[in-house]
Amino acid sequence: MSFIRRIKRQDRVYLAEVENQWIKGKCVQRHIRYVGREADGKTLLAASLSEVEVEQVKLYGPLLVLNHLAKEIQLAEQLGSYSQEILSLVYAHCLDYRSLNHMPSWFERTDLNFLLNLDGLTERRLVGALDSLEALDGPAWQRRLFEGVCRQYRLRPSGVIYDVTNTYLYGRQCPLAKLGHDKEEVKGRPLIQIGLGVTQEEGFPLFHKVFDGNVHDARTLQDLVTLFGNYKLGPGLFIYDRGIISGRNLKDIKHLHWDTLCGVPLNPTLKKFWRPWADPQQLMQLPHRHRVGHTVFYTCLRPHQLDGVRGQLALCLNERHQRDARESRRDEILHAEKLLAQGKSIKPGLERFFDRRSRLLPAKLAEAEEFDGYSCVFCTRSLPQDKMLSLYFDKDVVEKAFRSLKGITQLRPIRHWLAERVHAHVFLCYLAYLLLSLLQYRLRKTDFTAESALLELGTMYKVYLRDSKHRFHLSRVVTLNKKQELILKTIDKSLINS
Repeated sequence: MSFIRRIKRQDRVYLAEVENQWIKGKCVQRHIRYVGREADGKTLLAASLSEVEVEQVKLYGPLLVLNHLAKEIQLAEQLGSYSQEILSLVYAHCLDYRSLNHMPSWFERTDLNFLLNLDGLTERRLVGALDSLEALDGPAWQRRLFEGVCRQYRLRPSGVIYDVTNTYLYGRQCPLAKLGHDKEEVKGRPLIQIGLGVTQEEGFPLFHKVFDGNVHDARTLQDLVTLFGNYKLGPGLFIYDRGIISGRNLKDIKHLHWDTLCGVPLNPTLKKFWRPWADPQQLMQLPHRHRVGHTVFYTCLRPHQLDGVRGQLALCLNERHQRDARESRRDEILHAEKLLAQGKSIKPGLERFFDRRSRLLPAKLAEAEEFDGYSCVFCTRSLPQDKMLSLYFDKDVVEKAFRSLKGITQLRPIRHWLAERVHAHVFLCYLAYLLLSLLQYRLRKTDFTAESALLELGTMYKVYLRDSKHRFHLSRVVTLNKKQELILKTIDKSLINS
């Protein structure tokens, strides 16, 4: 059988097709023909190869990058006997995932058999890969993975952002799926909850967990604080939204020697506390003005205790939000007045603004408008107001993480009905988001996002060639454009010659 031999002569590398022959008990290499040469890491075919045909064209560029990032953190070594199948699913979630039964055909269009040394792929093997994830110790596994990421990227996280989202399932047979508060305001869909913690600066995921759809957001953090404590990070700042706060969460995080920065719902007790300072005419003075991105806040800061935990409480007024909320409510009330005059029903919740004779109650309207545009932020660490506001209101890194999970990585909708498969599906999306966040971090000094970079590399194919006359096979990567070269060099210069 013939093969290609690289022959170095001075500063050039030539390619020749040769074969081994046994002559008088010795292995002798017989030259068949000259093939071409290598230049700048690329194969230049000889002009004599006039009958070369394209045998296959495989997707290569995006997978080369994702596989490189996975190798850096030794992801395959941690995934067990089905590691290559699992990686193929993770890469698919980053690029073009549809369903398990579409995976084998997608795999055939890629160069994953070369990158992962994985020949062929069947739905049965993929199902086995999903089921193998159940054997992993999820919490300990995530911690070890994050520790590896920290070593590779030399991270010492000092801030963690936690949030909860939900997504819906097809069908109603999964025991995890429950009716709860759908964050997209769609009623009647069976939901699961997903808690996710990411590093504040980089957006790298630390941990995640799947909960029943009717579990309260604050309860999810109670379950995960112990898990977070095992990471032995800190001290730092734990940041989360107002729907997650509870006295127990504040105390548990303090016990870990971490500080809390969180939103606080404006309940009647806090409204009474803030009423002396909530007059917009007094609050909207220049010394109280702070800008966070494109939003302007007017703030007032006071020492306060929540469930015995001391900190600083900030009242924040967003005038634009106040105006929009007020005008939207007044539009609805005016419309409701017309409907009531015609003897028709009105939108639920608006009845409280009218008496039994359908006359508007100005006092009820004034009560509803009193705290429009106001929000409340609590912090156990002494921070300047501008720093406190920017850390809390500019925490879109976890929101971007959820958008990646639900959008790019195809988290929703979930079509599995076995609880173990649902957990495995979310776990794959978690790993896909990890690779996307690593890619985004590498590209932070460029104008590319992780998604736009993968799209740009989508035209980077590997072409398999065949010389029908001599039965000679060869592969080469299509010529890179300047943007593709920039992406690869930014991630790792060695990828240019891969």
